[in-house]
Amino acid sequence: MQTQTVEFIRPIKPKTTLQRWSVEAVEELFKLPFTDLMFRAQQIHREHFDPNAVQLSTLLSIKTGGCSEDCGYCPQSAFHDAGVENRKMLEVSEVVRAAKAAQEAGADRFCMGAAWREPSKEDMESVVEMVKAVRGLGMETCATLGMLNDEQTEQLRVAGLDYYNHNLDTSPEFYGDIISTRDYQDRLDTLERVRKAGMHVCSGGIVGMGEDLTQRAGLVAQLANMEPYPESVPINNLVKVEGTPLADTADLDPLDFVRTIAVARITMPTARVRLSAGRQQMSDAIQALCFLAGANSIFYGDQLLTTGNPDVERDRALMDKLGMYPFADKP
Repeated sequence: MQTQTVEFIRPIKPKTTLQRWSVEAVEELFKLPFTDLMFRAQQIHREHFDPNAVQLSTLLSIKTGGCSEDCGYCPQSAFHDAGVENRKMLEVSEVVRAAKAAQEAGADRFCMGAAWREPSKEDMESVVEMVKAVRGLGMETCATLGMLNDEQTEQLRVAGLDYYNHNLDTSPEFYGDIISTRDYQDRLDTLERVRKAGMHVCSGGIVGMGEDLTQRAGLVAQLANMEPYPESVPINNLVKVEGTPLADTADLDPLDFVRTIAVARITMPTARVRLSAGRQQMSDAIQALCFLAGANSIFYGDQLLTTGNPDVERDRALMDKLGMYPFADKP
């Protein structure tokens, strides 16, 4: 596949009148016979998207380790001894080099992630320069920087940030079992600021953290009932890292992960549903089922923030095998 000039394809805006999803209704979707669920998800997917096109995003850690949050899944937390080396923020030139490499490999969106609770004034000055520089390459930009206040949100808007990522992680009911240093409402408040500033919202969660089906349904319902729901919805499968509290969590059945993708597609028809963390542990067959269930975005490259990701060659080979292609290479 040859990399072509990126033509941004904006997600279709959710309709003004949104369907409200109760947790019970979402749970009923999860309980559908597998083939019925897949058929329904694929029908909805085809109504809004080219079913064979995949949006490619690359994620770079611009500041690694030493985070003051205690998220039970995260090897970058200062509360956990997971062997992650604390590294200061990258220089703008380093970020630009990484963005150019990602663009040459076929990515059209570049995401910048920093391990902290919230950015400082000095941090924001550097991030703003990074956003402007990556935007100047002709790529869509995304950042995940923790909590934001109104001033910081405005700074990112002016810099031209396209998407802001701030995951809900799990349902409100299960949240306290995973994180104690930040309230659920803190996350919702940051997302509301991003939305009011006019930027796109990227928000999803992590499954396989020991939640039950009702709690998994609660996460999807929380996302789907946002007004409007996020334009990008990353669905992560827990990557168990030695030294974190969730390292010994039982594996999620792969088909339950596929069901989560399908339910996200049904409840958020026009969102980009992204296969995110955990893909390295997935077989090609499970990834193919996820695409069939309505996933149409992946993190692309050999590294996420601190955990592995399928390399570019494997991703390209899988897309070729399935007859799929990046949005940028759409015939």
